[in-house]
Amino acid sequence: MTTPSSSRARLGAGSLAAAGVLFLLYPLVRPYSDETTLAGARAMASSAWMAAHLFAVVGFVLLTLGLLALHRVLDRPLTLPAVVVTWIGVGLTLPYYGAEVFGLNVIAGRALQEQDASLLALADEFRFGPAAVTMFGGGLLLLGVGVVLAAVAIWRSGVLARWSGVPLAAGFILFLPQFFGSPAIRIAHGGLIAIGGLWVAVEMWRARRA
Repeated sequence: MTTPSSSRARLGAGSLAAAGVLFLLYPLVRPYSDETTLAGARAMASSAWMAAHLFAVVGFVLLTLGLLALHRVLDRPLTLPAVVVTWIGVGLTLPYYGAEVFGLNVIAGRALQEQDASLLALADEFRFGPAAVTMFGGGLLLLGVGVVLAAVAIWRSGVLARWSGVPLAAGFILFLPQFFGSPAIRIAHGGLIAIGGLWVAVEMWRARRA
């Protein structure tokens, strides 16, 4: 018989699996070009740009739901702090993504309309503004800490495979540095998070069936 707790665990496993896939689709779908040129404006004004960044937004939300389900499955001392720290990190990170999705899309559309690539300088003014970059960097740092705490809880649990949380933790530790890599590196990073999310999801599913 399926109990409410096992149903929640399955939903949480599904959330983590879906988050992993979305974090892979994010760099796969995102268009890459010189963002100081009109070619860059076309990329940022495209539906692919919006879709890619929305994949990441939904991925962050599903990650928090997945870690909440992990807490319910393991109920170890570190799992609740992992959930809380990750939620705060996501809360600080998402405003930046909202501006990337909608604000930069509008700026790029105006640059194309005016055929004026200099308008794209506004994108960097947003991206590297002190408040924006502090919130974004702090949010990603907390995300990394939260997922590492979850990985440590998995390692110590004796319920899930010890190594299953490591790829996911590594992916979020590397989330900020990967922005400075090539498209291939960014796609590989998305693949790492996908592997991590799917592995933990499978382990959670198996734990609830056992």
